[in-house]
Amino acid sequence: MATQSKRYRKIAKDVEDKVYDLAEAMRFLKAHTSAKFDETAELAIRLGVDTKKSDQTVRGTVGLPHGTGKSIRVVVFAAGAAADAARAAGADVVGNDDLIEKVKGGWTEFDIAIATPDAMKEVRKLGKVLGPRGLMPNPKTGTVTDDTAAAVRESKAGRVEFRMDKAGNVQVPFGKLSFDEGKLLENVKSIISAVAAARPAATKGVFIKRCTLSSTMGVGLRVDVRD
Repeated sequence: MATQSKRYRKIAKDVEDKVYDLAEAMRFLKAHTSAKFDETAELAIRLGVDTKKSDQTVRGTVGLPHGTGKSIRVVVFAAGAAADAARAAGADVVGNDDLIEKVKGGWTEFDIAIATPDAMKEVRKLGKVLGPRGLMPNPKTGTVTDDTAAAVRESKAGRVEFRMDKAGNVQVPFGKLSFDEGKLLENVKSIISAVAAARPAATKGVFIKRCTLSSTMGVGLRVDVRD
């Protein structure tokens, strides 16, 4: 059984038994960072959906106003003009058949994969490699498109994907604790709004049931997002 570190237990002693407002929770996280690296701030949301019903799946993307603070590696499956546009926009790796073969061999050293509709005919065959890692391009997330340049720029600027897991939870990073409080608040509010807007029509009752803010090495703080 895993045990909690002394650092974690020390921080946990300062957590009050209450629901924090967003700004208050953000201040707590920033004041209680003790790792030797720049910790990532994360938002976890418990959704009020029926996970057994396919029409209540929640998935989408959102552009963070201030990015994630992470260098995003983007690959693009494309040929011709779409490939040239992707390279010009700053894609890390661009290819078609050659890139497909490389990924088929197990290479997944990237964060986001983009593909043109034509390329998807072959990229779909990479489902066993990309699917489990959440890297498969999807029209719903804007990663299957002929406008590869725009998709690359948005991904590099801080567009993040959110996707509900099998238990009905969504977990999304929204920046680094080195960001100032205002930037973190704007980022997290953008995610909450995007998730709320992605509510399936078939969902009944309370959609966002619980929200928690945390950092890489810190504790989770339940936050009030009713406003």
